[in-house]
Amino acid sequence: MKAIWILLLLPLLAWAEPATVIRATELKKEPATDAATVSELQENTSVEVVERRGGWSRVKAAGAEGWVKMLALRYGTPGRQGESGLSQIFSVARTGASGTQVTTGVRGLDAEQIVNAQPNAAELQKMQSYATTPDAAAAFASQAKLKAVPVEEPQ
Repeated sequence: MKAIWILLLLPLLAWAEPATVIRATELKKEPATDAATVSELQENTSVEVVERRGGWSRVKAAGAEGWVKMLALRYGTPGRQGESGLSQIFSVARTGASGTQVTTGVRGLDAEQIVNAQPNAAELQKMQSYATTPDAAAAFASQAKLKAVPVEEPQ
């Protein structure tokens, strides 16, 4: 029975998500900007994302493996030959959407992590302890000789 479970779960271990490099970037040995550079990845290079950690993705590309910043990648398979230009215009006209989604805010979290997220009351209370009152903020601003400047709200 154990062997059956192993055989059923084995493909999940080999999972990799296709992506395309959207601008030339360095392939790093570790997920850090100061890590050693393994190689350079050119724009439009196809890669396989095998792991995500924070704002970094571990990728395999052309025999090399390393880490790139997630914002240097477009996730999913590259568009087909006829999917650029005119067909995208018709897609926008027909559906009101370009088919491109912006999900930067949740990258690094997989669906399971989002579903299993639990509130942390202690951290919420800690965060709320940093709040200040309007009077205390005004006193600080006055002491620091700060001046109010009107700013237009973005449209």
